Amino acid sequence: MTDLKICVGSACHLKGSNDVIEIFKYCVRSREVLDKVEIKAAFCLGHCTEAVSVYFNDKIYSINTATAENFFDEVVMKHIGSYYENT
Repeated sequence: MTDLKICVGSACHLKGSNDVIEIFKYCVRSREVLDKVEIKAAFCLGHCTEAVSVYFNDKIYSINTATAENFFDEVVMKHIGSYYENT
């Protein structure tokens, strides 16, 4: 199981973290990876001046609603594919 942590602290909340979470939930369902990706809330990941902070695979990304689905496909899905190919 891969964790996808989205900041829900005050700065990220104002920048749309709930909308980003909803997009990620849609991606998990539509790509049929419910058994591979777990979406979790996190507080302050330290990038408050940027977009919504997302912690994935030991790295912090700045995501907004316009980039969330592309991020999921390009980063999360690629990681999942390579992870499960090697196990």
